[in-house]
Amino acid sequence: MQKTVSDRIPSILVKERFLKITIVSGSHRTPSQSSRIGGYIEQQLKDMDPSLKTFHFNLGGNPLPLWDESVWSGGETWKKSWSPIALELQESDAFVFVVPEWGGMVPPGFKNFMLLCSNKELGHKPALLVSVSGSRNGAYPIAELRMTASKNNRVVFIPDHVIVRSAEHVLTDKVAESEEDQYLRSRLQYSLKILNQYGLSLRAVRESGVVDFESFPNGM
Repeated sequence: MQKTVSDRIPSILVKERFLKITIVSGSHRTPSQSSRIGGYIEQQLKDMDPSLKTFHFNLGGNPLPLWDESVWSGGETWKKSWSPIALELQESDAFVFVVPEWGGMVPPGFKNFMLLCSNKELGHKPALLVSVSGSRNGAYPIAELRMTASKNNRVVFIPDHVIVRSAEHVLTDKVAESEEDQYLRSRLQYSLKILNQYGLSLRAVRESGVVDFESFPNGM
């Protein structure tokens, strides 16, 4: 029997292409530049592909309890505060983490968020790191998260990242106000397109049958 065109194309290419991407704004200030930029990124994703589903989780006000071992037993506190968020993350294919630099470090609220995330939420899913600085810095959160934030939750930080410097002066209007602003917009759009393709591709890893979090729940 002659094969159809769809039979000759790898299954990953003919699957439903709809993705869900979660944006996490990692500042627990209210309001914050990270929250504003997270909203800008969400709109860029929607403009890029109207079929994309998005969820924007804002840590403004630091709504999550501090991690402790009781999260594993799923008590009432965690069912109320964490379970609804965890479900959104579990349904997501990719992530954008918008993280400000506070004193050269990642804010404690975002580190707490990453501690709460397990491989059920983030395992073998791609994430784009976007760091935010009010000055000319912003590299430290990228280095810190790449080094420490993926061991047990198995999130996959894509090679590209974006650093938003002088945050108050960029990504503020529909039209870029400077060459630097225009470059940042172009770089961000490019990185979001790369993230989208990682999201599609890593589905194949998760659905391959080789992932075994029962035998190997944590990284080494």
